[in-house]
Amino acid sequence: MYGAFAGGRVSIVTERIMPANFAIPAGPWTPAVKVRASEMLFIAGCISIDENGNVVAPGDVAAQTHQVMKNFEAVVRAAGMTMANVVKITNYLVDVRDYPEVAKVRQQYLAEPYPASTMVQVSGLLYPGLLVEIEGIAAAT
Repeated sequence: MYGAFAGGRVSIVTERIMPANFAIPAGPWTPAVKVRASEMLFIAGCISIDENGNVVAPGDVAAQTHQVMKNFEAVVRAAGMTMANVVKITNYLVDVRDYPEVAKVRQQYLAEPYPASTMVQVSGLLYPGLLVEIEGIAAAT
């Protein structure tokens, strides 16, 4: 159970759900997060574009993931929340073999308790050259 101030960062009251006899997550994610919240933020899919709408780092999944997470964090902060409020993310990858690189970058933006996470391989994304898109849910008390 995590309270209003956890590990030097603002957090909401959450409980990380880890079933008995469940494999330890192979990355920055949690099987489930139980939230007591009064506000919810549904974050649309963030992609690797800059403020002018240009694709950043076509073909470079690590650089694209950094831009995606910067865009994601900007949306969260604009709503008056922090990344500690993120309870669920869904990751869309053109090639699921890129997961280890994506996970390394995500770990720089997410901290314990990690949000619940889903990884999906897709045949393509909105703009040519995009390799990753991430959407999510944040909750605050």
